[in-house]
Amino acid sequence: MRYLTDRKRAAGLGSAKTGTEHFWNMQVSAVALAVLVPIFIFTFGAALGGTYEEVTAYFARPFPAIVTALTLVVGLTHFKNGAQIMIEDYAEGLTRKALIIGTIWLSYAAMATGLFALIKLAL
Repeated sequence: MRYLTDRKRAAGLGSAKTGTEHFWNMQVSAVALAVLVPIFIFTFGAALGGTYEEVTAYFARPFPAIVTALTLVVGLTHFKNGAQIMIEDYAEGLTRKALIIGTIWLSYAAMATGLFALIKLAL
């Protein structure tokens, strides 16, 4: 039997000592995506439907390439953190660990592939 007050139970960062960090990471990435996604849509929309030469020339400029890279990195980081939180809530044991490792691997692989394709396109 534990004799802790409500305040003592609520003090700190939670039972895993990382709850606040996950919350703030999700909030910051959500705000960043709220700004980046409309800019990305307008930036990407200008290149949509162009020939290969027009698209490579467009993404060779710094602003479209940087906006695309930031949207890709922030979006997949947000996905990774959100999926990890969801998996921690609904899976248990070895399944939880395997799903978290797979999700992290998938998000970093997609991020690396997208950045590689962007660099190949821009250079």
